[in-house]
Amino acid sequence: MEMKQLFKSVVVGASAAMMFSASFAADMTGAGATFPYPIYAKWAESYKATTGNGLNYQSIGSGAGIKQIKAKTVDFGASDMPLSAADLDAAGLMQFPAIMGGVVAIVNLDGVAPGQMKLTGPVIADIYLGKITKWNAPAIVALNPGVKLPSDEITVVHRADGSGTSFLFTDYLSKTSPEFNTKVGPGAAVKWAVGVGGKGNEGVAANVQRIKGAIGYVEWAYAKKNKITHTQLQNKDGQFIQPSDDSFKAAAAGAEWSKTPGFAIVLTNQAGKESWPITGVSFILMHKTQADAAKGKEVLKFFDWAYKSGEAMAVDLDYVPMPQSVVKLVEGAWKLQLKDTAGKSIY
Repeated sequence: MEMKQLFKSVVVGASAAMMFSASFAADMTGAGATFPYPIYAKWAESYKATTGNGLNYQSIGSGAGIKQIKAKTVDFGASDMPLSAADLDAAGLMQFPAIMGGVVAIVNLDGVAPGQMKLTGPVIADIYLGKITKWNAPAIVALNPGVKLPSDEITVVHRADGSGTSFLFTDYLSKTSPEFNTKVGPGAAVKWAVGVGGKGNEGVAANVQRIKGAIGYVEWAYAKKNKITHTQLQNKDGQFIQPSDDSFKAAAAGAEWSKTPGFAIVLTNQAGKESWPITGVSFILMHKTQADAAKGKEVLKFFDWAYKSGEAMAVDLDYVPMPQSVVKLVEGAWKLQLKDTAGKSIY
């Protein structure tokens, strides 16, 4: 009888130990873009409540996220600047889109309400080139009849870190201003002509909110949540519009996902009367060969869940979920490209 009791205790103890280790399994880890951070944080919170599995995501900028996934220090990287097919192949990575949204210009001007001021790509480009230095400059006044503009000096704020948000912003300016394209050009990390740097959306927003007369750029959900004054922008069709789910969707409407290697779509300055001109896609980067297949599977489960159950949360935070037609393409790419060390698909 005592032997049976001892055996029972050992089995119960072993089961408890297994449950303990399972409940404290290491979370998934990701790092990179600040653009999608609000929705990744919301998804992670809900996913953990639903499944018990956690996600530790570091919002450190696309450039740093790319470095970390290449160094294999995280389970996935995140970037708002898509890598080319050649770059993906060289690093042994696959890339897929997770979410879409918009980048907005933000200002700190007394008496100017959110969404009241109008700006164009060429005017913003001239501000960021240091050619327009005061808010009552003729080029800005001409766009804003009836808006009381101060004679304040303009303080330019930009990202100090390698950033997909910067890539989207500079890509838009490069497409609308030949001079900006020549002197600065599109990129996640560029040599700015003027201005002060801030790290992440948080750093740029903090500088703009602190400095009277400042202008910067951040992801729309971040600007809206923090009640930062944004501007209207002129799109490719010459229309001045406000950032919104509909204007982001309009910009994405013509995207040819199936014809683009690595899903490397850039949605800046798209045609269409309703298109927001700085619309972007946030991408996930994973190694094609997954050394830890179980962890790789968990990352795919998370994003599969996000595609199917995270749409309402995305819309609430002013992001645009990926269309189901694109999700099917992504899932097909997972099956073909993501494998364990024995060459077997992990999805």
